[in-house]
Amino acid sequence: MNKIYYLSTCDTCKKIIKVWSPTEELILIDLKKNPINQKQLKELYELSKSYESLFNKRALLFREFKKKKPIPAEADYKKLILEHYTFLKRPILLINGKLIIGNSKKSINEGLSEINNLV
Repeated sequence: MNKIYYLSTCDTCKKIIKVWSPTEELILIDLKKNPINQKQLKELYELSKSYESLFNKRALLFREFKKKKPIPAEADYKKLILEHYTFLKRPILLINGKLIIGNSKKSINEGLSEINNLV
């Protein structure tokens, strides 16, 4: 199943989704309304092989977290992602068994290419 995990209140996510112009073959999952669950996170982890790669280190909550505790271990990243949607890097495109994470120019172009291949 092809999916885009995003945040509807994030202007960057909105811009990227507009560029991608997803078709009905892609399920849009707003993380604020539908926070990621264990099963979904496991699916992403199996492709990325790392919770850290799925983790948004630029999140304001993470900055606060770092002030109180040392840098988290891999298991901590998983726990934090499940606790609050802010900790999941976004957008995440899961398409044809491939995972494209984040908002870098490379990720945006790669996502666009994969989406265009669906058509």
